[in-house]
Amino acid sequence: MLDTVLGKLARQHDPNVLVGFDHADDAGVYQLTPEQALVQTVDFFTPIVDDAYTFGQIAATNALSDVYAMGGRPLTSLALVCFPENGDIEILERILAGGLSKMMEASCTVVGGHSIRDDETKFGYSVTGVVHPQKVLANQGARPGDALVLTKALGTGVISTAIKKGTAKQAWIDAAVKSMTTLNKTAAEVITSKDYRVHALTDITGFGLIGHAREMALASSVSLRLFAKDIPPLPGALECVRVGHIPGGLKANREFAECMVSYEAEMDDDLKTLLFDPQTAGGLFVSISLDDYEEFVLELEDAGVPAKYVGNVVEKEKPLIRVV
Repeated sequence: MLDTVLGKLARQHDPNVLVGFDHADDAGVYQLTPEQALVQTVDFFTPIVDDAYTFGQIAATNALSDVYAMGGRPLTSLALVCFPENGDIEILERILAGGLSKMMEASCTVVGGHSIRDDETKFGYSVTGVVHPQKVLANQGARPGDALVLTKALGTGVISTAIKKGTAKQAWIDAAVKSMTTLNKTAAEVITSKDYRVHALTDITGFGLIGHAREMALASSVSLRLFAKDIPPLPGALECVRVGHIPGGLKANREFAECMVSYEAEMDDDLKTLLFDPQTAGGLFVSISLDDYEEFVLELEDAGVPAKYVGNVVEKEKPLIRVV
């Protein structure tokens, strides 16, 4: 809906805008000097776990991710709080403390925020970072022949739905929470600290793997092939799909994007569904030169990032995405 509305608005012509909303990228980038540009993003949502502190951690991790996905370094943030007028103030304190813990881990200073009364709790951040104007990594730029690397497993959406329904196993919850509270900082540092030929970068969040892969393919004028056997699910994710713990966002993602996807005839239906699962604080999705990907994946693994080679970039064709 927002994409449709923004598409009708007149574009502002500011030469300092290096990345706007033209290609549905992760954050905006605005050049200040020949050596420095701002990276700006905002994200907030309702609780997806029961523990207030953990919810704050997840919200912060999710908001920071978009800066990392542009190749940037987070600097400052502003908290966004919606909280019931008669809510338990100790719960709010725990949410803010959880968020602050992740901001501190990211060396990102919380400089203020804004709160409103709302019957439904919502929390998140606006985050500002910096990046060199010549080193911005957008979802545009993937090249035929590139390898596609994913740094986190899929399934936080369906597991969160199972949590809300009270049917999630503790092992599933633990794995999902660990994923959602792990910053993309380490992966981003590996990407930006070496001379790896990374041509495009995004993070997998609300549109699911297929939705964000679609954005990368369209922005780069290429097509993508994903390897079904190599796409990693979180523990319990496929079980959640199998018993029908399907969030509304997954259904919407599938209705919107599946028309651009083809599958191998024998592919598991539950995995097909999981490809559209909306992720919270998901991993980075990297388009990197095929010659560099093996060393890149090994370095990520050595740094504790469970990266997987999940596909290739090919010349533009129909369908836009093939899952083989």
